[in-house]
Amino acid sequence: MSVLQHLPLGRFIEAAGRGSRKTGRTVQMSFILLLMAAMAMFSANVSAEVPNAVPPEGTHSGIHVEQPIEFPHDIHADVNKINCMYCHTYARRSKVAGIPPTSKCMGCHSIIATDKPRIQKLTEYWENKQPPPWNKVHDVPDYVHFTHEKHIKRFVIDNEDLQVENVSEVCAFCHGEIKKMTVANKVKPLTMGFCQRCHQANDGPSDCWKCHK
Repeated sequence: MSVLQHLPLGRFIEAAGRGSRKTGRTVQMSFILLLMAAMAMFSANVSAEVPNAVPPEGTHSGIHVEQPIEFPHDIHADVNKINCMYCHTYARRSKVAGIPPTSKCMGCHSIIATDKPRIQKLTEYWENKQPPPWNKVHDVPDYVHFTHEKHIKRFVIDNEDLQVENVSEVCAFCHGEIKKMTVANKVKPLTMGFCQRCHQANDGPSDCWKCHK
């Protein structure tokens, strides 16, 4: 089952294309391009400022982490305006943000940019039934309990003045301007002092047990 089949319009598109494989792929491509254009037009009118929040101060310059595929965050998040939580679906309900399954990538890239070397490499992993061996960039020590869920709740879900289309600006608090990068680079220190400054500026908890279990 393709990703499109999870969408109401996707079921119609799948049905329309059953008579001809070529026609079906053309209709799918048209739908995806129209959806991306609509997202871009909507996002162009959205403010990028995070209300009711103070970004923590601090920068970091670390070692570049090589990845099996040079994933272009800029093309996905900045150019095509794809919401961070579309791919990192666990962020709003889990401790970790999660790496999207290859099936989600192939939902688009079985059709889009199939001639590109990056996509051909992705397709090779897919056909071999292996996930790309991504390397972790942002990490904290084992004794630090950080959960994306609580931070997304505070700065996005419970922040009535923030439109969810601007979630990337909240992600940038800890991850920097990922939407301007290809593969992710660590540009924020993620130290205790960095976290404390954010908690102090945004009325976060000061109890040691909140972060150290």
